[in-house]
Amino acid sequence: MMSAQADKGWFGGKGVARRRRRRRGGAVPAHRAVSADENGTRGAVRGRQRDTVSPPPPTPCVILLNTAAADFSVRLTEEHSTLRHSCCSPIHQETHSSPQGVNMSTPISAEEMEEIREGFQKVDLDGNGYITASELGNLFNEVRRPLPGYQIRELLQKLDRDNDSRISLEEFTAIFQDLKNDRMAQGFRKALNKKEGIVAIGGTSEISSEGTQHSISEQERFAFANYINSSLEKDPDCQHVLPINPSTEALFKALADGIVLCKLINLSVPDTIDERTINKKKLTAFTTQENLNLALNSASAIGCQVVNIGAQDLKEGKPHLVLGLLWQIIKIGLFADIELSRNEAIAALLEEGESLEELMKLSPEELLLRWANFHLKKVGMSISNFSSDIKDSKAYFHLLEQIAPDGTKEDVPRVDVDMTGVYEKDLSKRAECMLQQADRLGCRQFVTATDVVCGNAKLNMAFVATLFNKHPALTKPENQDWNLESETREERTFRNWMNSLGVSPHVHHIYGDLQDAMVILQLYEKIKVPVDWDNKVNLPPFKGVGGGHLKKMENCTYAVDLGKNSAGFSLVGIGGQDLYDGNATLTLALVWQLMRRYTLNVLEDLGHGEVAGDDLIISWVNKTLSEAGKTSSIKSFKDKSIATSIPVLDLIDSIQPQSVNFDLVKTEDPSDEDKLDNAKYAISMARKIGAKVYALPDDLVEVNQKMVMTIFACLMGRGMKKA
Repeated sequence: MMSAQADKGWFGGKGVARRRRRRRGGAVPAHRAVSADENGTRGAVRGRQRDTVSPPPPTPCVILLNTAAADFSVRLTEEHSTLRHSCCSPIHQETHSSPQGVNMSTPISAEEMEEIREGFQKVDLDGNGYITASELGNLFNEVRRPLPGYQIRELLQKLDRDNDSRISLEEFTAIFQDLKNDRMAQGFRKALNKKEGIVAIGGTSEISSEGTQHSISEQERFAFANYINSSLEKDPDCQHVLPINPSTEALFKALADGIVLCKLINLSVPDTIDERTINKKKLTAFTTQENLNLALNSASAIGCQVVNIGAQDLKEGKPHLVLGLLWQIIKIGLFADIELSRNEAIAALLEEGESLEELMKLSPEELLLRWANFHLKKVGMSISNFSSDIKDSKAYFHLLEQIAPDGTKEDVPRVDVDMTGVYEKDLSKRAECMLQQADRLGCRQFVTATDVVCGNAKLNMAFVATLFNKHPALTKPENQDWNLESETREERTFRNWMNSLGVSPHVHHIYGDLQDAMVILQLYEKIKVPVDWDNKVNLPPFKGVGGGHLKKMENCTYAVDLGKNSAGFSLVGIGGQDLYDGNATLTLALVWQLMRRYTLNVLEDLGHGEVAGDDLIISWVNKTLSEAGKTSSIKSFKDKSIATSIPVLDLIDSIQPQSVNFDLVKTEDPSDEDKLDNAKYAISMARKIGAKVYALPDDLVEVNQKMVMTIFACLMGRGMKKA
């Protein structure tokens, strides 16, 4: 029995149900950069001489360093004058203690963090995850602030916390942190306004400080607009906004009603959104809001980080937020099949002495680089990144030649790539010749000649992913008996949940990417369990025998101890070794308890700290259904009636009256197909009214107790916000 006080706290009036607002901090930076010796793809030796090309336009962070360069030479020689430098600890959005070395008085926003990442990638020319002395020297030369070698070395020493003679992303972030509030910031913003290909806009997000500016890439706007035009040109529901003029701001207006966003999500992950739930005609402010809720919550469900994005941001077309969301959605679709369990021919990329398990641990980005080099090796070439190494278009020409259809497959005509363009001296004209050949393969997507010559890493990676998806030119090795298990529905749900919270590194393979426990430790902070980053956590890069085996093991042991002693989880029989070994059952047991606590914490915040649990949720569900005059009810999260989705749809209609079109619901003795149809409608309707549901339709049909609990808990949270 609940106490009277608890009853009032959960089912009381409007004032009780309002969620207390919490100021959020910055985004989570990357914890781990893959070093050259961790995999064979990053440190490939370049077997060719590239033409001298003009450097790409400096990134925002390059410009930031430009304004600082002159001052560095003075500051480096002053006694006791040092730059603060950060360790690899995360800067969390909802944290209770600042990781070592990071000045949390001026938190870095998600937009700024993305800006820093892009700047780092442009400086890190070989793509190995670190900036070396030579790359740092090239940077200062590029921005016309050359520093002598000894000052470069001194600067490295100042920034290089772990004394490995190179700068990680976290140490690079410290530069931004140091300069963010001083006089050089004004110079940075002025330079940003003048940057070629970058447009500076005033702070437009509620989470941003007043006066903040965000940079947006005109190249990305152009590329994404063209991608939408080609991908949705035949969709009748999008004709009111297509084609989008890629050279104007039309992209942001085209996405403002949510329809195109919903369509793009289904393009990347088919059947995520039940099209019956999209409002398509005679849109009002309210129905537009519903579409945007549906798009955002569905994007979160497929693993996009949307923590700092609201429906109003999309309605107003805030460029930096729209482009960031678009890239996440598009990338998920592009990378969907760059996965060994979904494309067994990728096994052809195995290198000598490498196991299948090691190949499976590579990220899609690493697999793309491995794939490109697999084909380029045939002509004695290799690349180590999709920026500086592809600027001269030579690698692209040879890659196209290698993957072009040879006519041996039925219904796929032969294409002979015209290689004469590789001898064109003008790099822009050469890139255009290359793209004309890519067009013959149906792959002219994402990049212009300028993007190639400037080495836009993001767009070039999207271009290469398009090449892979359409013409992989791989053959599965014969006489190999592999048992490749596809990702389970539960694993996919957990992975998407983690990624939607902005954990770093991005989780591609749930067991391999949790092996060092860094993601698990970030999740503890998300559920308000403090993590001692300074004294208890070994931070990447992990060095030593076996890639830092002992350090990773210590992290895993600490993660399990936190669960048992601080979080109060039931982790009987689970040890750090199980996490490190990727024991599926035991790893998922811990991740589930993290997800469950995260879900219940939301309810506890809404209920002014009252402890939430299964009985409380069930009681609220039945009370809400009864008060709305519904006849359905549930006895537990295993109730067989849940398989029809009727209780869920009734609850949605109770929370938002007349939102459910019951003409679309099969109620009389539904077949298995009818139940799945109902479940698809229910999941999308829940997201449409504002519930952030990660579960899938099959979870309802099969009455998966764990996922069913999260559905009702999320709907309860939505109902309490409305109360």
